[in-house]
Amino acid sequence: MRDSAELLSSLRELTSQAGVSGGSSCHGVFPSGHASLDAYLDGGFQRGQLHEIFAESAQDNASSAAFAGMLGLLGLQTGKSMLWLRTLAAIRKGGRFNPAGFSELGGDPATLFMGVAGDETVLLRSASEALRSDAFGVVVIECWGTPAILDLTASRRLTLAADRGGVTAILLRLDAREQPSTASTRWVVRSAPSVPLEANAPGYPTFDLTLSRRRSGPSGKSWRVEWDRDKASFREPARPAESPGIRRRAAVSGTMVSFPGVEQAAAGKSARHIA
Repeated sequence: MRDSAELLSSLRELTSQAGVSGGSSCHGVFPSGHASLDAYLDGGFQRGQLHEIFAESAQDNASSAAFAGMLGLLGLQTGKSMLWLRTLAAIRKGGRFNPAGFSELGGDPATLFMGVAGDETVLLRSASEALRSDAFGVVVIECWGTPAILDLTASRRLTLAADRGGVTAILLRLDAREQPSTASTRWVVRSAPSVPLEANAPGYPTFDLTLSRRRSGPSGKSWRVEWDRDKASFREPARPAESPGIRRRAAVSGTMVSFPGVEQAAAGKSARHIA
């Protein structure tokens, strides 16, 4: 794995090859698929903006990372790639990224680039470079803790870069406290029980989402959402069928994505590391 200087160099090369978007202040929205949530957001999540995701507790870190990946898939346009940026410290704390897990969410690992920065300073500089590139439709920035460098000024730089490039930025905050930012939306994620499938097989990934902040509208509302990997979309959680002849066990935790069976070809694909 190459060092941080080579990460920045690789991103600048991608930016140079692809060119820089003109940058409209309005890039449209992408719907989540959950009718109530989309109605509250006036149609969906804004493209070309910064969206923050916080885990409600350390036990919800996996769910928050999964939600970031799902949101990235929702916002990814055809022909574009997703970039996931993290630090070396993130690998030590959260482990290595599993392409098979990304495939189980409904994503194609071939469209995913991974970038590893030495520290948060390089992480944020790399994110700003990536948001200028037409190669990417979504950039996920995974940041652990509450580093001093990730202040209101840094947040504004990311917001401006996302707007100019038309690239959706997702700032994944793990083991972090909320602080002032210019993000379009801020979400607090908590794992929720999923409805078991037949034979008590693990159900679909399910989350409780709270919109704790919204730059251009009301906030404070919560939803329970379920992820449909086949449609790559959220929806209202299914209601378990009531049958007196069937004894149902307690709902399965939705912290981790379920694995009903990974095709060998999909599991063998790897995300591409640019550094």
